[in-house]
Amino acid sequence: MFGSLWQYRHFIMSSIRGELKGRFVRSRLGGLWFLLHPLAQALIFSIVLSEVLKARLPDTDSPAAYPIYLLSGMAAWSLFYEILTRSMTVFIEQAPVMKKIAFPRLCLPIIVGGTALINHLLLLVAIFVIFIFLGHMPGRALILLPIGIVLIAAIGFGLGVILGVVNVFVRDVAQVMIIVLQLWYWLTPIVYPANVLPEQYAFLLNLNPLAPLTALYQDALLFDRWPSAESLAMPAALGLVSMAFAIVFFRRASPELIDVL
Repeated sequence: MFGSLWQYRHFIMSSIRGELKGRFVRSRLGGLWFLLHPLAQALIFSIVLSEVLKARLPDTDSPAAYPIYLLSGMAAWSLFYEILTRSMTVFIEQAPVMKKIAFPRLCLPIIVGGTALINHLLLLVAIFVIFIFLGHMPGRALILLPIGIVLIAAIGFGLGVILGVVNVFVRDVAQVMIIVLQLWYWLTPIVYPANVLPEQYAFLLNLNPLAPLTALYQDALLFDRWPSAESLAMPAALGLVSMAFAIVFFRRASPELIDVL
């Protein structure tokens, strides 16, 4: 299977380029939307929470701290969300192509993951531009950001492929996951710092693999803090297990996908 994926590497790369070009076709602003979207989100949340609700972050008095905290957490979440949700529906969306053209079906979620990673890198560039306007420069902990990217992509890809295969047979999966992801987002310290969560719900952070990964982004981009190895153990294990299970599960279910579609 991995050998066939390597043989189709040019197909994967050209498909990723096609998706990126198609995203900005007939768009006058083009790639500027990568800057405008996160800037608008940070501005809205900052006005509502920082000014109206008087939200403040611990360990810092910087007036720009909250927008930076938001942008960092949103960047981590957006990578996970895009890979998971698009992998979950890619087999159904590409059913006509799968029926007409012979190629390794695992190419589809890989194309989704590759596109999401490039989008994420462009988003990080846009965020750094925003940081310059805010007068903030990340510290040396920034070098650990690729670890967060790899772990988030692994978890999103593994869960996305598993749910994508199940979604072909049980179409309710995608609808259920919309609700689950909404709850998951608000149970992840993105809009609020982790220490404001009530004690009776604090255990949920220990069960949430994205909590330490969003914290890694926030620590690297805002606080210049290094994460502990213990906090990354669970996300790393989940990423490895989910990807391994996804490949085995996909390989066994692949012969029946076309018939069901």
